[in-house]
Amino acid sequence: MTATVADAPAAAAGAGTAGRRPVPVARILRFELVKQFSAWRVRLLILLCWLGPGLLVFAIGQQSTLPSDTLFGRWMHATGWAGSLVVLGVAGTWALPLVTSVVAGDVFASEDRLGTWRHLLIAVRSHRRIFAAKAIASVTVILLLVAGLATSSVVGGLLTEGDQPLVGLDGHLLTGGDAAGKVLLAWVCVLAPTLALAAIGLLGSVALGRSPMGLLLPMLAALGMQTAQMLPLPVAVRLALPGYAFISWNGLFTDPQQLGPLLIGVGVSLVWAVVATALAYLLFLRRDFTNLTNDGTGRRVLALGVLPLAGVLAATAGVTAVATGAGGSGIDQDKVQRSVATAFAHLYPLQQAQMHQPPVTEAQLQTSATCTKSEGLGAQEGPGNDWRCTVYWNVPGYNVTAQAVYQLNVTPNGRYIADGDGPVQVNGYFLIVTQGRVVPNPLWQFDGNVDLLPSH
Repeated sequence: MTATVADAPAAAAGAGTAGRRPVPVARILRFELVKQFSAWRVRLLILLCWLGPGLLVFAIGQQSTLPSDTLFGRWMHATGWAGSLVVLGVAGTWALPLVTSVVAGDVFASEDRLGTWRHLLIAVRSHRRIFAAKAIASVTVILLLVAGLATSSVVGGLLTEGDQPLVGLDGHLLTGGDAAGKVLLAWVCVLAPTLALAAIGLLGSVALGRSPMGLLLPMLAALGMQTAQMLPLPVAVRLALPGYAFISWNGLFTDPQQLGPLLIGVGVSLVWAVVATALAYLLFLRRDFTNLTNDGTGRRVLALGVLPLAGVLAATAGVTAVATGAGGSGIDQDKVQRSVATAFAHLYPLQQAQMHQPPVTEAQLQTSATCTKSEGLGAQEGPGNDWRCTVYWNVPGYNVTAQAVYQLNVTPNGRYIADGDGPVQVNGYFLIVTQGRVVPNPLWQFDGNVDLLPSH
C-alpha cells in the first residue's frame, strides 16, 4: 500500500510508536548536516571551493598571458575584481552544476542505496519533516560552497592585483568600491539558478532512487541549458531557461545597467526552484516505503517530473514574450552600433591617459559607429562572427574625423568580442607602460554586451 499521509506513523513502526510525536525538524536537520559533512565528497568540495579559486586567480596573475577569451579575463592583470568575475563565469558553467549534483542529487538516493528508509521513517515518524530536513540541509551545504567560491576568488584577486578600478562591459571605469558591490551582487544573483539546479537535483534524487541518473540530473540539465543558449532561440525562450541567469549578471557591468534580462532570469530561476521542489515533495509523499524493491521510479516520474517542468518553460516563455514584447534574436544593427560606439568612447580616454597623452572627454570625441553583417547582404540582425563595424570620432585639437575598424563575433546571448582591424596606431596589438606596469592596448580587443530586450 502506498504511503500517502505524510505525518502518519510508518506501517512498520508498530502500535508502540503510533502515539509518539514526530521528531522535531531541527533535530533531524542536525542529523542530516552531520551526514552531509561526513561524506568525503562534500569535504573535498568544501576544500576545493574555499581554496581552489584563490589559488587559481593567483596562479593566473603570475602568468604573462591571460584568458582573454573569457569574460573579464583580459583585465586580470589590471584589477583584483576581474579574477572573481572570471571564476564566476566558470562556476556557472561547471562548478555550480557539479556542486548541486553531488549534494542535492544524492541526498535522497543515498538512503535507497543503503536501504535505510524504513529505519529512518520509524525513527522520525514524519515524511514531511524528513523531506524538509534533507532539503534544508542540501541548500545549507550548497550556500556554504558558493560562499567559498566567492570569498576565495575575491581574496585571491585582491591579494594578487589589489583594489584597482574595473573596466565594465561597455568600457566605463568602475571604482574599487563600485566594483566590489557589483561583484558581490553578481554572486548573489547566481544563487537563483543554483537553487533551481538544486531543486532539479532533489527531484531527480527522489524520482530516480538509487539510479546514478538522479545524481547526474543537475549536470545534464545545466549542460542542456548551456547548449540551448548557444542556439539561435527566440529571446523569450532564452530568458525562460533558468540557466540564463548564469549569464545575465553581465548586465550589472554596463552603464546604464541592463537589469531587465537579469531580473527575468532570477525570477524564472526562482519559479523553477519552487516548482521542482514541490514536485519532488509530492513524489516523496507517494513513495511506497513498504516495498523494498520500489525506489520511486515509474510513470509518476513523467507525470510529476518532466511534463510539469515543460509546462513551466512554456508558461514563462509566453509571459516573458507578452510582458516585454521581445521577439526574434534581440540583436539588431542599431543595438550593435550603439554598443560599439559607447564602448569605444569610454575606452579611448583610458588609452590616452595610459599613454600619457592630453586628457580628452567623451563629449569631445562625438563617437559614432556603422556596423554591417555579412557585408550588408541579408538581414542586418542576429548573432554571428561576420559583423564588421567602423567607428568614427573627432580628434580633439585637430578638427578631423578619424576612424577605426573592428571585427565582431556576436554570440546568441548578446555578448560580443570586438577585435581591432586597424589602424594599428589605434587598435593594433601593442603594449602600454603605465604606472610601472605593462598592459595591453585597451582598444585592441574589448568585450561588450547587447541588451536583448527592446529599448524604450
